[in-house]
Amino acid sequence: MAIDKIQSESINLADNFAFTGTVSGAGGANTPAFEAYLSADQVIGDGAVTKIQFNTEVYDDGSGYDNSSNYRFTVPSGEGGTYKFYTTLNFSDNQNAEKIGWRQLYFYKNGSSHAFFYNDNGTSKAISSNWGSGNVTMVLNASDYVEVYAAIGQTASASPEIQGYSSGNRYSVFGGYKIIR
Repeated sequence: MAIDKIQSESINLADNFAFTGTVSGAGGANTPAFEAYLSADQVIGDGAVTKIQFNTEVYDDGSGYDNSSNYRFTVPSGEGGTYKFYTTLNFSDNQNAEKIGWRQLYFYKNGSSHAFFYNDNGTSKAISSNWGSGNVTMVLNASDYVEVYAAIGQTASASPEIQGYSSGNRYSVFGGYKIIR
Protein backbone atom coordinates (compact mmCIF):
# COMPACT_ATOMS: atom_id res chain seq x y z
CA MET A 1 0.00 0.00 0.00
CA ALA A 2 1.46 3.34 -1.04
CA ILE A 3 1.32 6.28 1.32
CA ASP A 4 0.23 9.42 -0.50
CA LYS A 5 0.60 11.82 2.40
CA ILE A 6 2.33 11.51 5.74
CA GLN A 7 0.75 13.25 8.67
CA SER A 8 2.87 14.02 11.72
CA GLU A 9 0.55 12.12 14.07
CA SER A 10 0.79 8.92 12.00
CA ILE A 11 4.55 8.44 11.56
CA ASN A 12 6.83 6.55 13.91
CA LEU A 13 10.28 8.16 13.66
CA ALA A 14 11.88 5.01 15.07
CA ASP A 15 10.91 3.11 11.90
CA ASN A 16 13.14 2.84 8.82
CA PHE A 17 11.99 4.49 5.59
CA ALA A 18 13.15 4.09 1.98
CA PHE A 19 12.47 7.22 -0.06
CA THR A 20 12.39 7.04 -3.83
CA GLY A 21 11.47 10.67 -4.51
CA THR A 22 13.12 13.95 -3.64
CA VAL A 23 13.25 15.37 -0.13
CA SER A 24 13.40 19.16 -0.09
CA GLY A 25 13.72 21.70 2.67
CA ALA A 26 15.97 19.50 4.82
CA GLY A 27 19.57 20.12 5.78
CA GLY A 28 21.65 22.88 4.26
CA ALA A 29 25.16 23.77 3.27
CA ASN A 30 27.77 24.73 5.86
CA THR A 31 28.80 27.75 3.82
CA PRO A 32 30.50 30.13 3.80
CA ALA A 33 33.47 27.87 4.51
CA PHE A 34 37.21 28.14 3.99
CA GLU A 35 40.58 26.61 4.78
CA ALA A 36 43.96 28.20 4.23
CA TYR A 37 47.53 27.32 5.15
CA LEU A 38 50.86 29.02 5.63
CA SER A 39 52.93 28.38 2.51
CA ALA A 40 56.33 29.11 4.12
CA ASP A 41 57.75 29.57 7.62
CA GLN A 42 56.78 32.87 9.29
CA VAL A 43 59.19 34.43 11.78
CA ILE A 44 57.27 36.03 14.64
CA GLY A 45 59.90 37.17 17.17
CA ASP A 46 60.44 36.03 20.75
CA GLY A 47 57.43 37.08 22.86
CA ALA A 48 55.74 39.09 20.09
CA VAL A 49 52.01 38.55 19.47
CA THR A 50 51.86 38.35 15.67
CA LYS A 51 49.11 37.80 13.08
CA ILE A 52 49.68 34.56 11.18
CA GLN A 53 49.58 35.09 7.42
CA PHE A 54 47.75 32.04 6.09
CA ASN A 55 48.32 32.89 2.42
CA THR A 56 47.30 29.80 0.45
CA GLU A 57 43.65 28.85 0.14
CA VAL A 58 42.60 25.21 -0.03
CA TYR A 59 39.00 26.31 -0.66
CA ASP A 60 36.93 29.44 -0.07
CA ASP A 61 33.22 28.79 -0.55
CA GLY A 62 31.52 32.16 -0.28
CA SER A 63 34.67 34.25 -0.92
CA GLY A 64 35.02 35.37 2.69
CA TYR A 65 38.74 34.64 3.22
CA ASP A 66 41.42 37.19 2.26
CA ASN A 67 44.67 35.33 1.60
CA SER A 68 46.63 38.25 0.11
CA SER A 69 46.58 41.26 2.43
CA ASN A 70 44.56 40.94 5.67
CA TYR A 71 44.78 37.14 6.13
CA ARG A 72 41.36 36.94 7.75
CA PHE A 73 37.84 35.67 7.25
CA THR A 74 35.13 38.32 6.88
CA VAL A 75 31.47 37.30 7.07
CA PRO A 76 29.86 38.01 3.68
CA SER A 77 26.73 40.15 3.44
CA GLY A 78 23.62 38.22 4.45
CA GLU A 79 25.62 35.37 6.05
CA GLY A 80 25.54 36.26 9.74
CA GLY A 81 25.11 33.34 12.13
CA THR A 82 27.09 30.84 14.19
CA TYR A 83 30.53 29.84 12.90
CA LYS A 84 33.09 27.22 13.93
CA PHE A 85 36.78 28.10 13.47
CA TYR A 86 39.86 25.93 13.91
CA THR A 87 43.59 26.33 13.62
CA THR A 88 46.69 24.24 14.04
CA LEU A 89 50.14 25.81 14.31
CA ASN A 90 53.58 24.25 14.43
CA PHE A 91 55.86 26.38 16.62
CA SER A 92 59.65 26.25 16.20
CA ASP A 93 62.59 28.01 17.86
CA ASN A 94 64.24 28.20 14.39
CA GLN A 95 67.60 27.02 15.76
CA ASN A 96 67.10 23.28 16.33
CA ALA A 97 68.12 24.03 19.91
CA GLU A 98 64.96 22.48 21.35
CA LYS A 99 64.23 25.45 23.59
CA ILE A 100 60.67 26.76 23.55
CA GLY A 101 59.26 27.87 26.87
CA TRP A 102 55.65 28.82 26.13
CA ARG A 103 53.23 29.14 23.23
CA GLN A 104 50.13 31.27 22.85
CA LEU A 105 47.42 31.04 20.24
CA TYR A 106 44.66 33.63 19.79
CA PHE A 107 41.47 33.96 17.78
CA TYR A 108 40.76 37.65 17.22
CA LYS A 109 37.27 38.97 16.42
CA ASN A 110 37.06 42.44 14.88
CA GLY A 111 40.61 43.31 15.98
CA SER A 112 40.40 42.15 19.62
CA SER A 113 41.28 38.89 21.34
CA HIS A 114 38.23 36.62 21.55
CA ALA A 115 39.74 33.25 22.55
CA PHE A 116 43.16 32.42 23.99
CA PHE A 117 45.07 29.13 24.28
CA TYR A 118 48.31 28.78 26.27
CA ASN A 119 50.86 26.06 26.87
CA ASP A 120 54.02 26.24 28.97
CA ASN A 121 56.84 23.68 28.91
CA GLY A 122 58.07 24.89 32.29
CA THR A 123 61.79 24.85 32.99
CA SER A 124 62.57 21.86 30.75
CA LYS A 125 61.86 23.66 27.44
CA ALA A 126 62.74 20.40 25.69
CA ILE A 127 60.60 20.49 22.56
CA SER A 128 61.78 22.09 19.33
CA SER A 129 58.54 21.97 17.37
CA ASN A 130 55.27 22.13 19.22
CA TRP A 131 51.76 21.69 17.92
CA GLY A 132 49.27 24.23 19.10
CA SER A 133 45.67 23.89 18.12
CA GLY A 134 42.42 25.48 19.03
CA ASN A 135 38.85 25.76 17.92
CA VAL A 136 36.15 28.20 18.82
CA THR A 137 32.51 28.88 18.03
CA MET A 138 31.41 32.49 17.46
CA VAL A 139 28.15 34.25 16.66
CA LEU A 140 28.99 36.74 13.89
CA ASN A 141 27.21 39.40 11.88
CA ALA A 142 27.91 40.41 8.28
CA SER A 143 31.29 42.22 8.02
CA ASP A 144 32.63 40.79 11.33
CA TYR A 145 36.10 39.32 10.81
CA VAL A 146 38.24 36.64 12.45
CA GLU A 147 42.05 36.32 12.48
CA VAL A 148 44.65 34.06 14.12
CA TYR A 149 47.56 35.43 16.17
CA ALA A 150 50.34 33.61 18.00
CA ALA A 151 53.34 34.18 20.27
CA ILE A 152 56.33 32.07 21.32
CA GLY A 153 58.42 32.83 24.42
CA GLN A 154 61.65 31.93 26.16
CA THR A 155 63.26 30.43 23.09
CA ALA A 156 66.89 29.80 22.24
CA SER A 157 66.40 31.98 19.16
CA ALA A 158 65.62 35.66 18.70
CA SER A 159 63.54 34.70 15.66
CA PRO A 160 61.20 31.80 16.47
CA GLU A 161 58.73 30.89 13.77
CA ILE A 162 55.49 29.28 12.80
CA GLN A 163 56.27 26.50 10.35
CA GLY A 164 54.54 26.55 6.99
CA TYR A 165 54.24 24.13 4.09
CA SER A 166 57.12 21.70 3.57
CA SER A 167 57.58 18.42 1.70
CA GLY A 168 53.88 18.05 0.97
CA ASN A 169 52.77 18.79 4.56
CA ARG A 170 50.63 21.69 5.73
CA TYR A 171 52.05 22.36 9.19
CA SER A 172 49.89 25.39 10.00
CA VAL A 173 46.24 25.80 8.90
CA PHE A 174 43.24 28.03 9.62
CA GLY A 175 39.68 27.25 8.62
CA GLY A 176 36.06 27.78 9.45
CA TYR A 177 32.48 27.24 8.38
CA LYS A 178 28.96 28.41 9.13
CA ILE A 179 26.97 26.06 11.33
CA ILE A 180 23.51 25.22 10.01
CA ARG A 181 21.06 25.42 12.92
